[in-house]
Amino acid sequence: MARRPLPRILSTGSAQIARSRDLARAQFARSRELARTAGDSASDVLHPLITITRGLRRLATAGRRRWAETPKDKRGPLLFLVASVILVVALVPYGPLLAVITVMAAAAWQGRDRTPTEPDGPDESQLERLRALYEALVPYFSAADDPAPLYSHGGEWEKAFPEFEFDGTGRVGRLLVRYPAYFTDGEAQARARIEHLLTTKSGRGREYHFDWDEEGNELTVTVLAPLPTDIAAQRFVTAPGETVLGFTDPSGVQRTLPLTHGDRQLDVPPVVWRTGIRSTEPHLLVVGQPGSGTSTLLRSVALQALQYGDVVIVEGGSTGEYACLTGRDGVLAVECGLAGALASMEWAATETERRLIAVNRARQAGNPPPEDTKRPLWLLLDRPTAFTHLAAADDRKDPQSLLQVPLRHGRAANVTVVVAEQWDTVDALSDAVRQHTRARVVLGPATAGQLESVLGAPPHTTPVADVPPGRGYARLGTGPVHRLQVPATPDPYDDATSDAHRQAVLELLPERTAPVEAERLTNLEKAEPEPEPEPVPAEAVVAETT
Repeated sequence: MARRPLPRILSTGSAQIARSRDLARAQFARSRELARTAGDSASDVLHPLITITRGLRRLATAGRRRWAETPKDKRGPLLFLVASVILVVALVPYGPLLAVITVMAAAAWQGRDRTPTEPDGPDESQLERLRALYEALVPYFSAADDPAPLYSHGGEWEKAFPEFEFDGTGRVGRLLVRYPAYFTDGEAQARARIEHLLTTKSGRGREYHFDWDEEGNELTVTVLAPLPTDIAAQRFVTAPGETVLGFTDPSGVQRTLPLTHGDRQLDVPPVVWRTGIRSTEPHLLVVGQPGSGTSTLLRSVALQALQYGDVVIVEGGSTGEYACLTGRDGVLAVECGLAGALASMEWAATETERRLIAVNRARQAGNPPPEDTKRPLWLLLDRPTAFTHLAAADDRKDPQSLLQVPLRHGRAANVTVVVAEQWDTVDALSDAVRQHTRARVVLGPATAGQLESVLGAPPHTTPVADVPPGRGYARLGTGPVHRLQVPATPDPYDDATSDAHRQAVLELLPERTAPVEAERLTNLEKAEPEPEPEPVPAEAVVAETT
């Protein structure tokens, strides 16, 4: 059966619409170019008039200012002097004409563009820096059998560095480096050598971002601005199940959060960690040195978690960093001893199993999960390895061994585990903690090898030795490595805390449900074993036989 041709309106209508659209775009671009050309021509023709008008306005402003600054008792002689000058000019031959010419010349001089002209190219010191960078890269980007080498001693650095910018101190702020195609840019060691060299020659003490374009054989080096360190803790605009770990660079994430920074309102890009049943990284591991801000991050996470769930805190350092949370609404326990830590972890494991059983029964019956399994439960452990030695010495169970159930089944039971540890004892963490904490944060100074060992991938920036507290890197699962600055969430009971940050934390704390001493007494009473009920005597029943 022969196929009928399509109607002409269907076969040619789309092409005509496309041609008309292209024609309209071309006409719009042509008209916009004509308007821009006409505006430039008009500004060139009227430039002298614009300059004279600006100068007259400046002269009038200066005259008004001089008249306002003159004392009232001297204004009469000043008016008499000005009138005398005007009379003399009017009586002198060609006086008015010369006066007008003088005023126009003064206005043209005052109305000139006083913006300092920027130099067309780099100055001598900047040229020396570029030449030094070029010569330092020659051994890495050159080969003996290259017929037309891009890098050679005494060569043209303009071809290797087509784009460059300098900051106010005269150091390199941005640099585009071209390299030959035979350079092994796919090897991590080769790239690390180039990054270390550029960091050393461009200036230490700054963070550099390296963007490798393997297809175009180009490397873009950018100096990163420091992240804000004075953003206080506050209520973040997030959905349930989202936790703000800190703030990062604008190019690293695709969203911003409205924040209050002093008296201003800012939009800052955050690092958001998503937890819950559908989370791919349900648990978090934080590693850092003493004073790097690990406890600050755990306090920030606790204040955000208390908005929608319950929190259990186990502190191995026994420094009282979380005393402000004791007895608050939603805080189930704040333990600093081995006995309390074991009791809390055993309860958490039992609660996780109870939730799993309840959810499984509800699903088998075709019902929604019970309400008591939907409320999130957070287990925050600060330095849990401190209890390992105490448990071994007392011949008791290690609290880390009780984390296997919450870590393995926590996502299904809506239980989240956050562990913070220091570098010197990170090897003492259990295998369950290492395997199930897919969200990682490293705070404080660290080498590239340490960052890669914890995060699983090297950062695209150069770590520096001197960093403020709360500064580090974060990686969620297999995602990219982000620079991170934790919001300022200090201990409000610390005397070294500023009043602004202390008040910000106190405003976020929930209300106290009971006094601290009363709560301890209640817990002790609940911990006492209940007396066994007396057996009830039962009469023997004789079975009748037929």
